Amino acid sequence: MNGIQYMVDEKGRKVAVQIDLKKYGSPWEDFWDGLISESRRKEKGVLCEMVKADRSKRAGSRRREAVIFPRMERRRRERV
Repeated sequence: MNGIQYMVDEKGRKVAVQIDLKKYGSPWEDFWDGLISESRRKEKGVLCEMVKADRSKRAGSRRREAVIFPRMERRRRERV
């Protein structure tokens, strides 16, 4: 496939993949989000009210907002 390269070991087995993120960035981001979600499956949740209260305490701090909502922050920067 154009934009995807496989790395092989000395026996010719595929051991890694190199993906052109300019070409396949969006599907890769969805895949990565799924992996993160799966890894956090057993973590306790946080009440929405607690998140809102924390955000209101830190109002004006763009850096904190980017940590909580990285995709939203990235999309905001792309629009500007």
